[in-house]
Amino acid sequence: MTDADYMRLALSLAQEAGQAGEVPVGCVIVREGEVVASGRNRREELHDATAHAECQAIRAACQRLNRWHLEDCTLYVTLEPCPMCAGAIWNARLGRVVYAAAEPVSGCCGSRLHLGMEGFAPWPGITAGVLEAEAQEVMGRFFRKLREKNF
Repeated sequence: MTDADYMRLALSLAQEAGQAGEVPVGCVIVREGEVVASGRNRREELHDATAHAECQAIRAACQRLNRWHLEDCTLYVTLEPCPMCAGAIWNARLGRVVYAAAEPVSGCCGSRLHLGMEGFAPWPGITAGVLEAEAQEVMGRFFRKLREKNF
C-alpha cells in the first residue's frame, strides 16, 4: 500500500469523527505494511482534552505492540499535529509522520513551528500534503455545517 492508501484509511476515521460531532481528524499507525492502531478525535465523547486522534492511535499502538517506542512505525494523520501530539510523537520515537493538511494555527511539524528544528532529537521524518485537498474538504464541510447549525 502507498502513503495515499493509508491516508485514505485515516480520512475515513476523520469522517467518522465528524459524524460523531468531533473535529474530523483521523490517524492510523503502520508497521511493516500492517495497520497496528488507529484513532480519531474523541475529545467531546470522552470529555478529555488529550483525546486527539494521534494520542488515541499512539496509546493503542503501544498497547498492541507491548512497548512504548515506535521507531519502526509510521503515523498517518489527516491534520498536522498540534504541540501536544507532536510531543507524544517525539516521546513514542515514531520513525515517520505523514500528514495531509497543514495547520497554520497550531501545527508543530512545519507550519506554525517545527519541533524537530528546536533541538528535539531524534525527530521523525515528515511527509506533508498527502491527500491534502481531500482532508481540507472533510474539515471544511464539518465547519460549514457547524456554522450553519449555529446561525
